[in-house]
Amino acid sequence: MDLPEYYFRVRENGAAVFRIDTENRQRRIEMDQIAVINIRNGEVKPQGQRTLTETDQAAITRWIEDRTALLAQRDMDDIHRAVDYLNLTTQWAQSKATDAQLEDVTDRLLLAMHDLRSVLVRKKADRLTKD
Repeated sequence: MDLPEYYFRVRENGAAVFRIDTENRQRRIEMDQIAVINIRNGEVKPQGQRTLTETDQAAITRWIEDRTALLAQRDMDDIHRAVDYLNLTTQWAQSKATDAQLEDVTDRLLLAMHDLRSVLVRKKADRLTKD
């Protein structure tokens, strides 16, 4: 099995970057941490006194681009799921919910929906006035 040259251990706001080495006497997999990435601000911090090679930097840039695209796709998937959940919640409220259950969630749902509606209407108006 051919291993990749780099391994990216995902963290909250980015990743720790390791160079993979199997070309040693024991044929063990060695992972040498070479950098830490902060995907939010694009910062790449080499570890220790290390200087990243052009190959290292290219792999890191490629990972950042791929990861950013994946996270954007997941965000949209979450929003589409939220629409489904709203529909399922509507069906639940109409057909299954008890008075006690409705009492427990109605105010929070109404406030959340009002907040969402206000933001969506404002953003739509902004988009329409830009055109």
